[in-house]
Amino acid sequence: MSRILVIDDEKSIRNTLREILEYEKYTVDDAATGPEGIQLAKDHKYDVILCDIKMPGMDGIEVLTQLYETTDAPVVMISGHGTIDTAVEAIKKGAYDYISKPLDLNRLLVTLRNARDRTTLIDETRLLKRRIGVNYEMIGSSDPMLQIRNLIAKVAPTEARVLITGENGTGKELVARHLHAMSHRAAGPFIEVNCAAIPAELIESNLFGHEKGSFTSAIKQHKGDFEQASGGTLFLDEIGDMSLSAQSKVLRALQENKITRVGGEKEIPVDVRVIAATNKNIREEIRNKTFREDLYHRLSVILIEVPPLNQRTDDIPVLANHFVAEYCSNMGKAQMEITPEAMEELKTLPWTGNIRELKNVVERLVILCDSPITAEAVKNYT
Repeated sequence: MSRILVIDDEKSIRNTLREILEYEKYTVDDAATGPEGIQLAKDHKYDVILCDIKMPGMDGIEVLTQLYETTDAPVVMISGHGTIDTAVEAIKKGAYDYISKPLDLNRLLVTLRNARDRTTLIDETRLLKRRIGVNYEMIGSSDPMLQIRNLIAKVAPTEARVLITGENGTGKELVARHLHAMSHRAAGPFIEVNCAAIPAELIESNLFGHEKGSFTSAIKQHKGDFEQASGGTLFLDEIGDMSLSAQSKVLRALQENKITRVGGEKEIPVDVRVIAATNKNIREEIRNKTFREDLYHRLSVILIEVPPLNQRTDDIPVLANHFVAEYCSNMGKAQMEITPEAMEELKTLPWTGNIRELKNVVERLVILCDSPITAEAVKNYT
């Protein structure tokens, strides 16, 4: 249900608009003054805001200016003393529309519907941006992060294979995506394979594809990840969990730049750049004979080790503020601040789950706390 805020100093106008809008199935809040309306806009997410221009104290134009510092809801200005100049000024200041009193009911409802659709479009655009990867951003300026960025800048334009190591939650996928984005393959596909999540009996079919009838459930031909990534990058995440059988076939594909589908005989040329990642000690896995040494040498032309968060604590403030801004925006909340004391408290925590754990903690704080986020809140919710 859409939520409307009415800001008007005349009680009769507020009551009339509430009655009309609630009849039209809107949820309505109202405020008698500009400051009261601004505070409500900070505390709640509205689909549309109606604001009178002529009000004692803070007038509507000033309210409009401050509203756009705290909300992206469209603001429709209303006035019984309107002129063309007033309407033009309101639009220039960012108002979605301007309606004169006495209000034309049909005009009001059409304007609200259009403004509400605009809000829906903005929300959908924000969601789509999140889905296509606007959050694939490397945050931090600590020495370890600067070294990784410099290494990516040197390696990305080449065809060199890269093995990324590091604990869970450190951001190995981000490194892989940046290598792809800065390469000449950036316009091609980026195919991610979580080797730990695919059953051993299915990993070869996923990577190399299969022919129709090659096994019971193979009801049609399937192109594998190597073929789908042709012209782009294939990211083999958690490669330390791949079976030895699959490892041998990956090694052959890397040596010959050809694959054969499961159940097939034809060799298919593939043009992919392979980037791999693991949270395991591959040298130890080689000693335990659970990982092929020759595959390791094929994959590790360049080694990038992503440090745990407790080795880059200087990045915690910028990471925490980034996540706060992201979650406040996603939840439609006013931007929140973290006190210096709370930030110091965050820096002292062990962060065994690394950046992934920090992101979860920040989300919890944004949901449960009022602004500003205090050191006490950090202690209570971590």
